Amino acid sequence: MSNNRFRVEHRYLELPDSFYTRVQPTPLKDARMACFNHALAKQMGFHSNQPEDWTGVGAGTELLEGMDPVAMKYTGHQFGMYNPDLGDGRGLLLWETIGPDGRRWDWHLKGSGMTPYSRFGDGRAVLRSTIREYLCSEAMHGLGIPTTRALFMVSARDPVRRESIETAAALVRVAETHIRFGHFEFAAHHEGKDTLKTLMDHVIALHFPHLIGLADSERYARWFEEVVERTARLVADWQAVGFCHGVMNSDNMSIIGDTFDYGPYAFLDDFDAGYIANHTDQGGRYAYNRQPEIGFVNCQYLANALLPVMDEDGVRRGLKRYEVAYNERFLQNMRDKLGLVQEDQSDLPLIMDTFSMLHEHHVDFTRFFRGLSSLTTKGTAPIRDLFVDRSVADQWLERYQQRLEMESRAHDAREYAMRQVNPKYILRNYLAQQVIQEAQNGDYEPMKELLKVLEKPFDEQPEFEGYAALPPDWGKHLNISCSS
Repeated sequence: MSNNRFRVEHRYLELPDSFYTRVQPTPLKDARMACFNHALAKQMGFHSNQPEDWTGVGAGTELLEGMDPVAMKYTGHQFGMYNPDLGDGRGLLLWETIGPDGRRWDWHLKGSGMTPYSRFGDGRAVLRSTIREYLCSEAMHGLGIPTTRALFMVSARDPVRRESIETAAALVRVAETHIRFGHFEFAAHHEGKDTLKTLMDHVIALHFPHLIGLADSERYARWFEEVVERTARLVADWQAVGFCHGVMNSDNMSIIGDTFDYGPYAFLDDFDAGYIANHTDQGGRYAYNRQPEIGFVNCQYLANALLPVMDEDGVRRGLKRYEVAYNERFLQNMRDKLGLVQEDQSDLPLIMDTFSMLHEHHVDFTRFFRGLSSLTTKGTAPIRDLFVDRSVADQWLERYQQRLEMESRAHDAREYAMRQVNPKYILRNYLAQQVIQEAQNGDYEPMKELLKVLEKPFDEQPEFEGYAALPPDWGKHLNISCSS
C-alpha cells in the first residue's frame, strides 16, 4: 500500500446526514479475487501487483484507514411511478480518492449486505449479475461512452436465493460520483429547499467547478442545462451502438451523464427498434426506440425537483436543450458511422430509412456498419450476406454510393475513420452468458480474455475473430431480468 499515489477524501459525508446511513459490510465467506482491473488501478494511482491484497475490501472483511462506509439515501421514479423508499439496498460508498491526475473517484462496494434501504432484498449480488456489470461497464469504456467502471470483483461461496440458489459475489464499482437524479428528488420532496440547494452546491463544486464563479441563478440554470445536455448526448451514444439499458428509472440516471447501474441490458443483434432488454418490462417502457424519450422524461422529473430553487423559465430553457443536444449528437454519430463529412439535407432521411430497413429485415446492427467500413477492400458481400433478400441490400448500397459521390475524402481515409466509430466487437449477451457459465465452474480466464477483446472494440484483433461472430440461435433474445 506504501506505493499508492492517491489522496483520500469522503466529501459525500459533508451532505446532511439524511442523505446516508453508516453501515458496516456483511462479510462474505471464503472470498477470492476473481478479476482485477490493473489498468484502471494504475490510472487511479494505486499499486496493484498483488490484487489479492484487496480481497478483504471486496469481501467486506477489511476496511482501510479512511474508509467510512455509508448507504446512500435517494428516491426516484421507477417505471413512471414515484417511490420514496429507495436507497442503496445492497451497496456501500466506502470513500473517495483523488488520483495523480486530479480525478475524483467514488468507491462503491456492490453486494455488501443489507442496509436500511434493502426493503425486501437480502443486500447481496450474485455472480452472474456482478460479471455482467463488470463486463458491460468496461465494454462501454472501450467504446468511448461515459460510464461507471469496474475496479475489481470477488466471488464467494455464500448461497443466495433468486429464481434458484446462486452464489454471491461483490463488485467494487468506481465513478466520479454516485449521485443521481433520485438524490435531488429526495431532497426536493422530503428535505426542503435549503437541503436541495446544499446538494446542488455540493455537486457543482465537485463536478462542475467551472460554474462556481457565476451568480446563483445563472449558475443553477447553466448547471441544469449541462446535466440535460450530457444526458441527451449519452442516450444518443447508446443508440449509435445499439445499446439497450433496460431500467432507465430516474434513480439510475447519473447526475454527470455516466451510464449507470447495469442490470438487464443488451446490445442489439438482429436489429429490432422495439427491442426490450428487460423481460419484466411488460409494457416496453424502456425499449430501445423509447430510450431518447425516457431520457427526456427523467430530465423532467429532475426539473420538477429543482423548481423550489430555480425559476420556472430557467428550468424550461434547460429542458429545451435536451432535444437540441440529442438531435445534434445522434445525427453526428450516424454521419460518422456512415462516413459522411459533407453535410446534406438528404442525410437524415437516409439515416432513418437505414434504421427502417435494418428493422424490417432483421439485420445485425454491428456487422452492418462494420461491413460498410471496409466496402473498398472487402466489397459488398459482408453487407449483402446479412440480408435474406439481397436485392434490398443492393438498392440501399446504390443509394449510399450516390451519397458518397458528394464526399471529397479518399475511400481509404473515410473507411479508416469509419472503423474508429463502428466497433467490430460488442458485448453480445451470448458472450456474457458463456463467460458466466465458465466462471460458475471456477474458471475466470474466459472472462479476462473477453475483457481484453472489449478493451479495443474497433481494432481487427485477428486472433480473436471468433468474438465477432454472429450469435448462435440460442444466444439471441436471451431473457434478462432485474433480479441480481
